[in-house]
Amino acid sequence: MPGFRTEVPHTLSKADATEKLKVFIDRVREHYKNQVSAIDGSWQDNKLDFSLTTFGFTISGVLTVEDKIAILEGQLPFAALAFRGKIEQGIKSELEKALV
Repeated sequence: MPGFRTEVPHTLSKADATEKLKVFIDRVREHYKNQVSAIDGSWQDNKLDFSLTTFGFTISGVLTVEDKIAILEGQLPFAALAFRGKIEQGIKSELEKALV
């Protein structure tokens, strides 16, 4: 499976950024309810393991929150490779909004 990586800088501590991002799945679920058919995730300390299904494609990955940066690394099915840029930009945009 092809991978993708998105980094979002922030000005928060790791703990504060993690707290803000703990509602990230709910935010994505609500904002994209017509496009995301399944979304799941679990936090362990400053890492979120997640998966979501959109337009028949399942995307999985890990969101790691550190001081000054949040890093999202994930896997896309080959069929979604043509949409990698759009997916990365959409996720990055949502992370930036959540970390304000």
